[in-house]
Amino acid sequence: MSKNIIKTSNAPAPIGPYNQAVIANGMLYISGQIALHPQTAELVMDSIEAETELVMQNLSAILTAAKIDFSHAVKTTILLSDMSLFATVNTIYGKYFGEDAPARETFAVKGLPKGVNVEISMIAVMEK
Repeated sequence: MSKNIIKTSNAPAPIGPYNQAVIANGMLYISGQIALHPQTAELVMDSIEAETELVMQNLSAILTAAKIDFSHAVKTTILLSDMSLFATVNTIYGKYFGEDAPARETFAVKGLPKGVNVEISMIAVMEK
């Protein structure tokens, strides 16, 4: 199996021993993205709307680095600090997919990295 590591300065650098994304066997696996500003590494937590928007922009930057877009996504996982945030996150998330949304699950978890409220990971196909 060959694998290709995807790295872009337009998304936050990893905060641990992992990569932003890996391509293997025609699939792109994107690590969970949080609301870290790519250039400053500062958290953006002014509101759940701002936080979710930056998470989606970070995912977009990684997809772009892999030369694909949201239409290639086949699976996402959304982790929330509280299920009361679901409706707001869902609305913003949905704007990136429209009718071509991937499969997904959403969980509320006890804690997320750096105390954020939302983290999203993604799996995408390299060819449609």
